Amino acid sequence: MATTISNTDSRTIRNVRVKANFERTAFMFMRSSGIILVILAVGHVMLQLIFNNVHYLSVEFVAEQWSSWGWKVYDMALLVFALTHGINGFRNVLEDYIHNRGAMKVINILLVIFLVVSIVWAGYAIASADPAAMDAAALGQ
Repeated sequence: MATTISNTDSRTIRNVRVKANFERTAFMFMRSSGIILVILAVGHVMLQLIFNNVHYLSVEFVAEQWSSWGWKVYDMALLVFALTHGINGFRNVLEDYIHNRGAMKVINILLVIFLVVSIVWAGYAIASADPAAMDAAALGQ
């Protein structure tokens, strides 16, 4: 990405090349995922708590919604963006306090493992949710 920098004197113009690296990509991801999360989270709250009565939220309600793949995809997107945004923010906070490169490398590996396991585990739960079984479990059968 090239950025043109000039001062008030129009004779001084130079191009600055900003190199892409992991930290710049993580910075841009935090900004874009934050916007996406606001849209997804506000939409989720609106649909679950405002358009539907909060007193009727139950296993049957979730089973009815998860009978549609659209709701599963929506909830999965919310899960993925929330987890990756949160883990990346946690990683940034840890890097402010932990200055040992080796320790941060180990922590980053552990955070990635936790992120992948959490997304796979929760994604499997969402994708394989059987609305009929959820209804039967809610009714105590």
